[in-house]
Amino acid sequence: MIYNKALTFTLLASLFLATACQQSKTVSSENNNENAAVADSIGAASAPVQQARTQQERKPADAATILARKQVPILCYHQVRDWRATDSKTAKDYITPVSTFKQHIKMLADSGYQTVLPDQVYNYLLYGDPLPAKPVMITFDDTDLDQFTVAAPELKKYGFKAVYFIMTVSIGRMGKYKYMNSEQIKQLSDEGNVIGSHTYDHKNVKKYVAEDWVQQIEKPTKRLEEITGKKIEYFAYPFGLWNEQAIPELKKRGFKAAFILSTKRDENDPLYTIRRIIASGYWSAKSLHNSMVNSF
Repeated sequence: MIYNKALTFTLLASLFLATACQQSKTVSSENNNENAAVADSIGAASAPVQQARTQQERKPADAATILARKQVPILCYHQVRDWRATDSKTAKDYITPVSTFKQHIKMLADSGYQTVLPDQVYNYLLYGDPLPAKPVMITFDDTDLDQFTVAAPELKKYGFKAVYFIMTVSIGRMGKYKYMNSEQIKQLSDEGNVIGSHTYDHKNVKKYVAEDWVQQIEKPTKRLEEITGKKIEYFAYPFGLWNEQAIPELKKRGFKAAFILSTKRDENDPLYTIRRIIASGYWSAKSLHNSMVNSF
């Protein structure tokens, strides 16, 4: 009898200890999970702060360093359509036949080029951020409709993105020459391309006086921001022509960089004179590649 009581007591004690141990493990596990969750929450919250701090600590390069960096090949297209009998010899430089354009883009893809956008080029020049091994930036000027109907679908085939510098006077026009409308411009932006400013009606920046900065830059840029819902931070000079007076005016209006053609760059503000080359309608894919290698 005494033996049975002792045995019963021993069994009950063992059961109590086992239950208490299991509860302790459960509480410990729950506490560990809560601690881990809190740590993850703190880490997630601090990540943007750390990233912002890293951005603030980055030192921008001086003008000499920016000028010394290897230039990124930047191509400039205008119309993408077949030549007409009425097209002048000079005009054909700015009109790329459809088959020629397709050959150009295929060559870039086959050669291992990857498209980059203005923010990437800006951060590379200013901070030395890395770029793909073979970067190229593809740009279009003047809002021509064929840039949307012909060029953009061709670029999509290869996963390429581009920059469209919009001349706002022409938006939606459908006369002898057809131009993109607001919905098409927004679609390009929504698809990951970049919309840039190219003045109201292509007036030469070197001829601007007082109110021209409002009519040619401020109002058109505001309209593009309303169309895209995004801040417009990049500008292309009409005809690729610029002067020293233009740069502070662009800075005041929030532009991070501006693009010329093959004229001389500014030694003090090279970000506002980033070079492009016209991708001539006369050039074969091989000629384009040779020009890219030799020009940049």
